[in-house]
Amino acid sequence: MSHVPVLIAEVLEALSPHDGGHYVDATFGGGGYTRAILEAAKCRVLGIDRDPAAIARGQALVEAYAGRLTLAHGAFSDMDELLAMAGVSRTDGVVLDLGVSSFQFDEPDRGFSFRFDGPLDMRMSAEGMSAADFINTAEEREISDVIAHHGEERQARRIAKAIVKARPIHRTLELAKLVADTLGPAALRHPIHPATRTFQALRIHVNDELGELTRALEAATTILLPHGRLVVVSFHSLEDRIVKRFLTEFGKETPQPSRHAPGLVGAAKPQYRLLGSKPVGPSDGEIATNPRSRSAKLRAAERLAA
Repeated sequence: MSHVPVLIAEVLEALSPHDGGHYVDATFGGGGYTRAILEAAKCRVLGIDRDPAAIARGQALVEAYAGRLTLAHGAFSDMDELLAMAGVSRTDGVVLDLGVSSFQFDEPDRGFSFRFDGPLDMRMSAEGMSAADFINTAEEREISDVIAHHGEERQARRIAKAIVKARPIHRTLELAKLVADTLGPAALRHPIHPATRTFQALRIHVNDELGELTRALEAATTILLPHGRLVVVSFHSLEDRIVKRFLTEFGKETPQPSRHAPGLVGAAKPQYRLLGSKPVGPSDGEIATNPRSRSAKLRAAERLAA
């Protein structure tokens, strides 16, 4: 399956790219947003991705937009450093698409999905601890806490106990079946597969997705020019809650001390003007053509003068 960018029209409207501008697509993925931005205006884009496969796929796009697109391999939480390495000091807009790329979901060897059998990997960067490493070595209590917090799974303790009893576990379908068997036949009658929350939790933990997001929001704030736009598309409540709190807090006249971005505390003026009081979701038409967009929420804000 090819990668289908979510809320593309809404992202462009919020970002408002203009000729001569510079933009950061901090989650390059399949390049859908980057291509749309480059088509919308005669501008330049820095595309960032921690997945080396995404950077490799994007080289064709670099050639197609010669001189206007630069790709950087790295975490989006380091976008300030990656921007400086690209020879740019500030940018007119930052886009964050927090969903897992379709390429990652659809490649069995990446281990993100239980639709296929594959190694239980889930690493976006292809480096560090895999999901199998974690569940085969961590204490039962830690596994339970991860599944409960990152997956919002009520039966986390039962699942963690079953994992520890059955390990070692190395395959995606092996884990998916274990979770389904643990939760029982009733769980299989639910429209969402019983292993969905567990897989989400392990993916978030292995990639430190929530920590990365918090650091990325702070980094974006330091590189945005006045009137620059920050556009974030999230796909579950944990991400959206972090984005909402960050933008709300730094949209206040006098920000309170923040655990999200301690380096920005104490500013007398608000850092952002919110673009809309509520998140923007996909249309019925988009959901029909791209079911993965169903849970997407877009929040955007304009950077104010520091």
